[in-house]
Amino acid sequence: MTTVTSSTSAAATAALATTTSGTKTTTSVDWDALIEAQVATKTAAATTIQTSITANEAKISAYQQLQTLLTTLTTDTTSLSKSIVNSLSSSAYGARSATITSTGDVSASSAVSMAISNGAATGDHTLTVTQIATAHKVIGTAVADKSADLGLTGTFSIGLEGGTSADISVTSGMTLEDLVDTINAQTSTTNVQASIIQISSNQYEMILSATKDNADITTSVVSGDDVLTTLGVTDSSGAFTDVLQESQPAIFSVDGITLTRDTNNITDVLSGVSFSLLQSTPSGSTVKISIDVDTSSIQTALQQFVTSYNAVRDYVTTQQTLSSSGTADTSAVLFGDGTMRSVMTQMEQVLNSIVGDLSMSDLGLSFSDTNDLVLDTSTLATTLADNIDGVIALLATKTTSSSAALAVVNTSSSPPSSFVMDIAVDSSGALSVSVGGDSSLFTVSGRTIIGKAGTIYSGMAFSYSSTSSASVTITSTIGIAAQINAIASAASNKTSGSLQDLITNLQSQDDRMQQQIDDINERAAIYRTMLTTQYAKYQSAISSANSTLDYLSALLNASSD
Repeated sequence: MTTVTSSTSAAATAALATTTSGTKTTTSVDWDALIEAQVATKTAAATTIQTSITANEAKISAYQQLQTLLTTLTTDTTSLSKSIVNSLSSSAYGARSATITSTGDVSASSAVSMAISNGAATGDHTLTVTQIATAHKVIGTAVADKSADLGLTGTFSIGLEGGTSADISVTSGMTLEDLVDTINAQTSTTNVQASIIQISSNQYEMILSATKDNADITTSVVSGDDVLTTLGVTDSSGAFTDVLQESQPAIFSVDGITLTRDTNNITDVLSGVSFSLLQSTPSGSTVKISIDVDTSSIQTALQQFVTSYNAVRDYVTTQQTLSSSGTADTSAVLFGDGTMRSVMTQMEQVLNSIVGDLSMSDLGLSFSDTNDLVLDTSTLATTLADNIDGVIALLATKTTSSSAALAVVNTSSSPPSSFVMDIAVDSSGALSVSVGGDSSLFTVSGRTIIGKAGTIYSGMAFSYSSTSSASVTITSTIGIAAQINAIASAASNKTSGSLQDLITNLQSQDDRMQQQIDDINERAAIYRTMLTTQYAKYQSAISSANSTLDYLSALLNASSD
């Protein structure tokens, strides 16, 4: 007979089975079921803790999704946040477009082609081209077979006047093709290139061309046969016998100023503008170059901002969804979250800002019935055309200096609103910089002053041109895009952002709770082992008792016979 204590659960009781055969009643036990039932009472707490971990993991995932959306918003507002316009800036306001028109008997596109860098100065310029630069080009006399041995042995030097020359060695077994290949193998040194032109089926002539404009090809005999004279390129005096094209510089004028360059690719006349001269302009004809802000880049950046802002807002809205019973929907795991609500509230308040006389409505921005941002591009285009400076002030961070000697090279998205920079210049001209007596906030490299990382001046850079010491006041205003950029960045930063703090805290909680589960399961495993050993003894005792009972029953049955 087996006795089960009153603490045995219903599941454990179900592990007992009683069978009757004649006058004999036998009780059997499902020990595994009994053990599992009792161990389950020990692991019930782990199940409860696991539920909390699962809930935390859902929150972590939701925070990470919001973090990703805010990171995208940070990226998509960066170019709108920077008012600094230069060739290195990624500011949307630095993009430039150029139009080329002409007057007189010339096609603008046939006279010049242009490329504009970010930050190029806007304005109108007139261009006339007196002559384009050309490269020196000469030709020899004909040979009957370009693949036949020349039968010449000698060395000559070739290069451009004022440049580096190279010696070209010719052996008797070399052909005209071989000679051309040998010359071209040295082109990177000599800037002279050779080619073969076929006049007829039995006439081939070698052409030598300078790869740089306005520089003459020079040659001289070093030793052996006078190879170039034999091929008709030079005469006995060393002069070229047939010049296909003389070298000459480009001569042109910009805004009435006559300029000369050794190339048609002009990069050093207008800052941020490069242009290629293609042909001379006839007398009385001019080309007009107009450089303007490429407002399409601002529109594109603003549309990206609208899209990424709406993505954040729509996600926040899903996290505030109510069920039909009026409680938080099961999918809204961040329902009522203070950090999420604070980020959204801050951005909504910023969007209602007014800078100068402009607000977001002047940009064509408005809220839809669902409170999503909508961009009216026609309104934006009008404002950009009428008041581009106002648009920049409304959207971007703008930093100014009280001294013309201190130029602002770069600024951050959230600089201090005002501070005084004390600049000292010693007798050798070296600079030292301090703010409020603290000289550890900026680094100085030559005439450049850079805010140190980790300070509120990080991202700011200045250039000082004066040789005198001065105290300069720096002021900054922060526009809508710059403020939203700073809010989104502060929340989404994966090292120190507010969302990351919440994620890290939840992960720490999960680690602690997982350790609790591991401890519970470890104790439950020990308990299972103990029960297995204990119940094995019980089963042995029961089996022994049943054997004895069977033996006695057999004896009694035998005696009755």
